[in-house]
Amino acid sequence: MGMWELVVIFIVGLVVLGPERLPVAIRTVSKWIKTAKSMANSVKAEVSEELRVHELHENLKKAEQQELKDLSPELQNSLTELQKAAKSVTHSYKKNQPDAPNNNERDEKK
Repeated sequence: MGMWELVVIFIVGLVVLGPERLPVAIRTVSKWIKTAKSMANSVKAEVSEELRVHELHENLKKAEQQELKDLSPELQNSLTELQKAAKSVTHSYKKNQPDAPNNNERDEKK
């Protein structure tokens, strides 16, 4: 939208809504626009992440087909990234687990 279009919209809004309701209407429209932008950015980020995960998955399949030998730098980077992600998930999982006795200790107590 150009400057003149905004001026026309402002004048029409001023005539139709009046000077009392125009600021409220502008704020409401502004909130709608911000909400729509944030939703669009959220969807864009999710799609981007899904594409990245899909690419890593494809690279992992290629690496498995080559039996993890003589990998291209791209495949090696993907494999390293997946290994780091797996370690971080395992590490955070262990942190959140309470110190529960293992099966052997429970069997001995019975």
